[in-house]
Amino acid sequence: MSNPGTYRQAGVDIGLEAKAISALVHNLSFRRKGQYPMMGSVGHFAGLIDFGPLALALTVDGVGTKMLVADRLKDWSTVGIDCMAMNVNDLYVMNMEPVAFVDYIATDRLSVEQMAQIGLGLNEGARQANVNIVGGETATLRGLVNGLDLAGTCLGIQEKGKVIDGGKIRPGDLVVGLPSSGIHSNGLSLARRVVESEDAWNKTLPNGRSLGRELLHPTIIYHQVLALTRETEVHGMCHVTGGGLLNFSRLTRFGFDFTDPLPPQEIFSWVQDHGKVETDEMYRTFNMGMGYAFVVPEGAEDHILSTFPESRVVGCVTPVPGVRLKGHPIS
Repeated sequence: MSNPGTYRQAGVDIGLEAKAISALVHNLSFRRKGQYPMMGSVGHFAGLIDFGPLALALTVDGVGTKMLVADRLKDWSTVGIDCMAMNVNDLYVMNMEPVAFVDYIATDRLSVEQMAQIGLGLNEGARQANVNIVGGETATLRGLVNGLDLAGTCLGIQEKGKVIDGGKIRPGDLVVGLPSSGIHSNGLSLARRVVESEDAWNKTLPNGRSLGRELLHPTIIYHQVLALTRETEVHGMCHVTGGGLLNFSRLTRFGFDFTDPLPPQEIFSWVQDHGKVETDEMYRTFNMGMGYAFVVPEGAEDHILSTFPESRVVGCVTPVPGVRLKGHPIS
């Protein structure tokens, strides 16, 4: 690629997306009358419902253009894990226990083999997250959809007093990062663009996987989180998805300074080098090796570090708003 690659050039404009979402949310002013009102506001990782002594939570997410990688490799057996992970990880962020899931598949033409493979992945994701798949919808939309899209919605539950929404985050808190398994399910538009430009789908990385297989590698389901929050004080958590480090701004009005980030996997270095992608663009597009993070008071990090041996303290909360990587603003 002759010019530095950006997510925007690959077809995803994060700034425009934020403005568009803001325009949508601005018009969502109606609130239900009677029992079971909303808790909090729209914009966190999950939406909360007051259910008496309990809080219910709903998330919705999909696999995105990772489906095109599955199409390229003719392997749809793991994308169901990704779909489940993108939803349940957003629930874990608020300390919600996922209990029920519904999927939505939109396609221009049905394939029995594709559906069977997707079912395998969804079932494995449900097993890892201990979730019931209670239903779903399949729509054949020829003329509207070109290919196959997979998304889902997940229901979580928790005692209201145990919900973690970032309200306790304070300057001086530490950020403990957990490794990702690679790309996960975000930034694939840019990653695919680079791989396709190099015609490198079958190129083998030092870890032994081809670039195609590396892009298809499933997202981690961080199911251990719920046990850990019962054992140590946690002020906030972050699922590092599209937008990279900018996801942390969803947690608090305070800022974050990442001084010692986790090492990115080989796939990120390859995409950056061959796509001529600037470092700040990488960190606002991809997870860059950190798929999930805890924000904890100083002294509470030891239990996380012992539970997740590959985790480490990657930064801290600062009184100055914004997200910085080694002092350099990410925006």
